[in-house]
Amino acid sequence: MAVRGAIVVDNEKCKGCGVCVANCPTKTIALSHEVNGKGYNYAYMANPESCTGCTNCATVCPDSVITVYRVKL
Repeated sequence: MAVRGAIVVDNEKCKGCGVCVANCPTKTIALSHEVNGKGYNYAYMANPESCTGCTNCATVCPDSVITVYRVKL
């Protein structure tokens, strides 16, 4: 059974540490070139089609600003 995932990042609380980027096995996440209100480059889904909903990003996020959603296909 295939699973597709999606993440939602709280852009204003993300500090752009990049831990989620380094721990994403499918290279779905990148840091934005834009900055949030605090001046940080926040994480976003750069390649949404590759997300499997593995939750690695949410697990390693030190500020718990990532929510993962999964849909069974």
